[in-house]
Amino acid sequence: MSHYSAFSILRNGLSGNKHWARAWRDPAPKPAYEVVIVGGGGHGLATAYYLAKEHGIRNVAVLEKGWLGGGNTGRNTTIVRSNYMMPGNTMFYERSMQLWENLSQELNYNVMMSRRGYYYLFHSPGQGDTARRRTNIMRANGIDAELFDRPEVMKRLPYLDYSENARFPIYGAAYQGRAGTARHDAVAWGYARAADRQGIDLIQQCEVTGYLWNGGQIVGVETSRGPIRASKVALAVAGHTSHLAAKAGLRLPIETHVLQAFVTEPLKPFVDHVIIFGAEHFYISQSDKGGLVLGGDLDGFNSYAQRGGLPIVEHTLQSAKALMPSLSRLRLLRHWAGAMDMTMDGSPIIGKMPVDGLWLNGGWCYGGFKATPASGFCFAWTIARGEPHPDSAEFTLKRFERGYQIDETGAGPHPKAH
Repeated sequence: MSHYSAFSILRNGLSGNKHWARAWRDPAPKPAYEVVIVGGGGHGLATAYYLAKEHGIRNVAVLEKGWLGGGNTGRNTTIVRSNYMMPGNTMFYERSMQLWENLSQELNYNVMMSRRGYYYLFHSPGQGDTARRRTNIMRANGIDAELFDRPEVMKRLPYLDYSENARFPIYGAAYQGRAGTARHDAVAWGYARAADRQGIDLIQQCEVTGYLWNGGQIVGVETSRGPIRASKVALAVAGHTSHLAAKAGLRLPIETHVLQAFVTEPLKPFVDHVIIFGAEHFYISQSDKGGLVLGGDLDGFNSYAQRGGLPIVEHTLQSAKALMPSLSRLRLLRHWAGAMDMTMDGSPIIGKMPVDGLWLNGGWCYGGFKATPASGFCFAWTIARGEPHPDSAEFTLKRFERGYQIDETGAGPHPKAH
């Protein structure tokens, strides 16, 4: 497999781009592996890559029922940040942020990381106090964070609504300058190519339909392409976590919801940061192609469909107009949705399951894409060493047994409150 470089671009350009090597192989599944990872999205591919790179475990297969990156990895708003304040979250997401910063060089693939800065607006003195607390916790942990008052926000983001008639007056903003966006499909492709270079088998169009058992232990998976044995089976399947866990006899504290995203028609450079509307759950950035990328709340119903409902479309567009009235005549180009697995506290589960031979990475709620590097890094550590990585030690299933919640959103253990 070729190494991407300026020289390889020049060489292949002069030859009509006819001699590029495949980005990754398309192998047939072997009868057995040391580790089988179910789910060919960002988290599954990152886990496979770090298993090989960090732990020397290369007899690994990633099984994907569709195509690599065809699930939630390619269906999000691409935001990357580490402005978390709850114990258990803070340093985990900061590790992810640090991995993001050098990811293109490490993978030899441009993930289009854009450190454009992240503004979280607040709209009341109470929200300002909460933002100040979060900022102080971040800074105490060595994470970059700043707090801006209204005049400073007006100077930095002049296109927002600061009028006397604004529905939600802007009091200020918390800011993380290292945050930004990355290209979601490029992340999946970069990890896929890097994992393949490490000898990992990436097997597409291979749906897992059940498990192979030896007594009470899982020793492999049944698939649409035949049985595959493995010493360890790891699930990283986003919205289908509870479905595959149920096949192993597990009932998890997870519900599947739909989370929508939107892209407008392209504009000239306009919004050069990521902006979060603190009064409503709404966020906006601008893509390299010029389209504004919009996101909002999850749909209030359970679904495995990759499409959303009209109430959230209305909510998101109303929020956009309330924050930036100049968008009122802009047309939507397209919208889509991902099937998102949400735990009762909105934080993930990473670790060994009560069923021998089964490992789980799921329940990411809103945090999945930004966590991709750290998720793969820590899950690989956990699988290889049989114990949690210190940065993900709080994300075990046992926290629900003792009633401990990592509730970053403050919405409590009730899905309809998120």
